[in-house]
Amino acid sequence: MLTISDFKDVSLRDRDLFARHYERYPQVHSENTFTNMVCWNHYARYRFALVDDSIVLSSTIEGMTRYRIPIGPQNPDLLVDVMRLALRSKDDYPLVIFGHDTKNWVSGLYPNLKLYPERKHFDYVYLASDLAELPGKRYLTIRHQLNKFQKTCSPQVEKVEDDRVDEILEFLDLWCDWKDCDSDPVLAHEKDALSFAISHYADLKLSGLVIRTGGKIGALSLFEGLNKETALVHFEKGLPNCKGIYRAINAETARVLAKQYTFINRESDMGVEGIREAKMRYHPHHMVEEYLVKRVDLENIF
Repeated sequence: MLTISDFKDVSLRDRDLFARHYERYPQVHSENTFTNMVCWNHYARYRFALVDDSIVLSSTIEGMTRYRIPIGPQNPDLLVDVMRLALRSKDDYPLVIFGHDTKNWVSGLYPNLKLYPERKHFDYVYLASDLAELPGKRYLTIRHQLNKFQKTCSPQVEKVEDDRVDEILEFLDLWCDWKDCDSDPVLAHEKDALSFAISHYADLKLSGLVIRTGGKIGALSLFEGLNKETALVHFEKGLPNCKGIYRAINAETARVLAKQYTFINRESDMGVEGIREAKMRYHPHHMVEEYLVKRVDLENIF
């Protein structure tokens, strides 16, 4: 029987464990990635349990804990244990399901269990070649903006290296001053997550790019492989000193990733309308869903 005492906090020292496990059980949604968990641990306390060759994850935000479907062999008995544990949470939606295949497995076992799509946490996935090449009429405006940026801003594109950490943290401070992070809890948490990612860049084995304009960093992206076909872009940030710089860091990142991956996952829009519009403007190939299960519906099963 799975209990709360079986869980321990996710920490940097667990990276290799997760890397080995995800090699066997590749992920499709950004929320389960080790990098996201360890970088956002200050906001959502992430914990995990190793059970029967599976990893069970939980996250706790403001005292409310949610559990996730086990990652590993499809084990109906372990799923029951996780559901029973979720019933002990005070959260109204204590169980989370990521991705179409996992949803189908759970629905096959419990066809009457209602699943609630959480649209704001759907990941946007694009063809890497689309983002890199921006082909056809639907990307015409973006190509014009990029051409203008290239002519007016004289950008320099560089790989992120360990010796640039301090300079990137200074860039992040400028970005937060511009965005007024102190007045927005979400941005403040994002700054902390990005600061952690930069400070532990080598430990997390991330890759990244910066764009310089006028000799100073004006944009940054951090990314890694999600699975064999898909890359995951964790962060893209830019300053307003050169119009079109967000378009540029997106395109430059895609050109790097398109050499190795078919798809690029650019995470969710978090329900922010402006972010949603920007992500839809790039014409996603597909979405990776998140579904929630209500506690009252779990009570009807047990």
